[in-house]
Amino acid sequence: QVQLGESGGGLVQAGGSLRLSCAASGRTFSSYAMGWFRQAPGKERGFVATISQSGTTTEYADSVKGRFTISRDNAKSTVYLQMNSLKPEDTANYYCAAKVYGVPTIRADSYDYWGQGTQVTVSS
Repeated sequence: QVQLGESGGGLVQAGGSLRLSCAASGRTFSSYAMGWFRQAPGKERGFVATISQSGTTTEYADSVKGRFTISRDNAKSTVYLQMNSLKPEDTANYYCAAKVYGVPTIRADSYDYWGQGTQVTVSS
């Protein structure tokens, strides 16, 4: 069983930055592909970013490319999402997810464990 806990959300003005963190339990964090997803009110959960087990491969949704950066620290069992140049349309609940086997993917249904989420609100 893997437990994930997100932190770092909050209220920020448009153009500002936030860094989300997701801490994982367990001793095999380095074997998990990790992803960030988000869900705004009335919308489906959507892909934001994913990172491979070693951190060498990343992928981003077009809407965040060039503004968000996903990274990980396997020694700390933590994955991060640095969000810059935030826009009101980035407002959502942000979730991290762990994929126990295989390569990272943009598909939410491929992830095995999910955190509770952290709210990000961007004011205009």
